[in-house]
Formats: sequence, structure tokens, C-alpha cells
Amino acid sequence: MRISWFTLYPTRATVQYGLTPTADSFNATGVTDSYRYLLYYSGPIHNVVIGPLNSNEIYYYRLGNSTKVYTMKTPPSQFPIKFATVGDLGQIEYTKTTLEYISNSTYDMLLLAGDLSYVNTIQEQWESFGRLIEPFASQRPWMVTTGDHDVEKIYILHRRSFTAYNTRWVMPFEESGSNSNQYYSFEVAGVHVIMLGSYTDFDSKSDQYKWLQGDLNKLDRGKTPWVVVMFHAPWYNSNSLHRGEYESVEMKASMEDLLYKARVDLVISTHIHAYERFTRLYNGNADMCGPVYITIGDGGNNDNYNPYFADPPPDISLFRERSYGHGTLEVANTTHALWTWIRNNDDKPVISESLWFTTLSSDSACKASYL
Repeated sequence: MRISWFTLYPTRATVQYGLTPTADSFNATGVTDSYRYLLYYSGPIHNVVIGPLNSNEIYYYRLGNSTKVYTMKTPPSQFPIKFATVGDLGQIEYTKTTLEYISNSTYDMLLLAGDLSYVNTIQEQWESFGRLIEPFASQRPWMVTTGDHDVEKIYILHRRSFTAYNTRWVMPFEESGSNSNQYYSFEVAGVHVIMLGSYTDFDSKSDQYKWLQGDLNKLDRGKTPWVVVMFHAPWYNSNSLHRGEYESVEMKASMEDLLYKARVDLVISTHIHAYERFTRLYNGNADMCGPVYITIGDGGNNDNYNPYFADPPPDISLFRERSYGHGTLEVANTTHALWTWIRNNDDKPVISESLWFTTLSSDSACKASYL
């Protein structure tokens, strides 16, 4: 587990931790980094990797010179495992509601597909976002990738930069053979999760494409029968907003074949501030061997562009709703998982859709086309 925290003044990049409230059984040392953006200085940013840790266990830990004790729970090493999924969080009242409801769902790991703090080059927004999520992100692992609002876009200086994100949100990209913090993979309890970057190069000659091809080729469906892919800009969308964007159209054209041939089970995107679930798809058509595509960019941020759905919906779109909310993926065993979408708009969490589906690795009709 990687522990990251930020301080106003220099402190030791150390974490003390253990299985008892004294949090003093083990000690780990990491690194301190920082960055500048125009006139902004981040201050010290500390990253410490602790472990090895027991699975499905509560640990206590202290940061640097602080006496405050935090607790966290490690994910299980075998089924069942429960993921919370969300996107486009921002930091308004709706965000707080979403985080509260997620916290009450007893999840093991959170997957966030971009648009974290809606910093939009105002670097102090990263700090307020950190304070907002600390009670939640300090207790469970959060695995994230980037969205368009996580990009620094001052075109005179640079076209696209992820200076803040790459310093503040260090993901295990090196451990998965990637050379970029924008895309990586990891395995937990029989699930192989792939995080991709919609806002970095993805054509067939790019490093991201070659890395994805290699990562999929190394899949062992006996070890990880489930494969989940997440990125920000959705490839399928029946909403009036963000249709036909370059990141969606060209990334789909480049990478969809790879996901289809690898028999990816589920593709989760965000970007659209609404919920939509499609059937299993390939090349725009229903296909029993394609992934289920879900858009879940309804985490809380309100950018005054209320999305509207095409009417009537296309045949491939099975459920959609313009509400704030989040999803959970409960992988029960090697063959079955329960997907649930919970909306926020009723002053309490309400399950609006829930369904079971099976992994393609258990479908004999779909096995032949593995990479």
C-alpha cells in the first residue's frame, strides 16, 4: 500500500504502522517530492510504500512526526471483493453526499475514472479536494486515472500537462511495466484491473497502445478470471454531451479490437454527468463476446451542462438516468458478479439498478478469440 500526504513544512517521509492502535510495530521510509506551477508551490508531498501486509486486515498507521493515528483496511486476496466505482467527483455538496453513501457501502477498493478535484489549473483546488476526501481515502485504497479536468491547459506553456496529478497521485505504473502514470494495471482477489489514459497518446504506434497489448497478452484467466478496464472519455454514449469527441472516437478506433479479443468483461467510463449501461458490445453492435459498457460520471460535480439523452434510446442502451450516484461491483466468485447503481437524488441512497452477470472467461463460446 502507498500512503501519500501533504504538509506545509518539511517532515520525515516515514510511516509507522501495525495491527494494534499503538501503530508502532513496523516502520517504512519513502520519498518527498514537490512541484511548481506558475506562481504556485505545492509544499512537501510525501510518498511511502508499506508492507508486505496481510489481506483483509485493519491496520493502524501514523505519518511522519504526527501523533494522529489513522486506520485502513486492506483488500481481500480472494473472492468475494467489492469495488466502489465513481467519476467526475468535484467538490460540491453533491460530492459530499456521494462520498458519504460510498463510505456506507462497506467497499474494499475505490476505482475513480478521472476528473478528481476539478482543479482547472487552480492548484489550491487540489488541497481542498485532499481535505474533503481524507476521511475516506485514508481508510481504503483508491485507484484512479485522469480526466480532462485533471489536465493543466495553459497552451502558451504546454499543450497538456499532468504535473500536479503525477506528483500527488502516484499509481503503480512501474510495477505493471508501464512507463507512464497515466496508464497501468493491477491484480486483486482474482480481478485484473486496467486503467487507461484518455488524454495521452493512444494510437497504434503509441507507448500506451503497445503497453496495453502486452498487458492483455500476459493475462492468465485461470488466476484472474475477471478483467475490468477503466478510462475517462466513453466510447459509447447516447447523450447529447461529449458526443464525437476525439478522445472517444479515436481511442475506440485504436483500442476496441484489443479489448474485444482479450474478452474484457466490463468497461467503465465517466465524463458524462449521468448514468448509462449498454449491453455487451463490439464495433457498435450487440455482441455476446464483447464487454459490458457502463458510463458513471455522475459522482457529484455540476458544471452547468446538464446532459440530455437521445430519445428514443438506441437498442444497445439498456438503462440510463440523469442523477448523481455511484456504482458497486461485487465479484462473488470466479464466474458471477453483481453490478449495482445507487442514485443520490432521494435524500438517501436508492438502488436504481442491480443485475448479475457472468465473466466471459467462463463462456465456452467466447474463449477461442483470446489474444
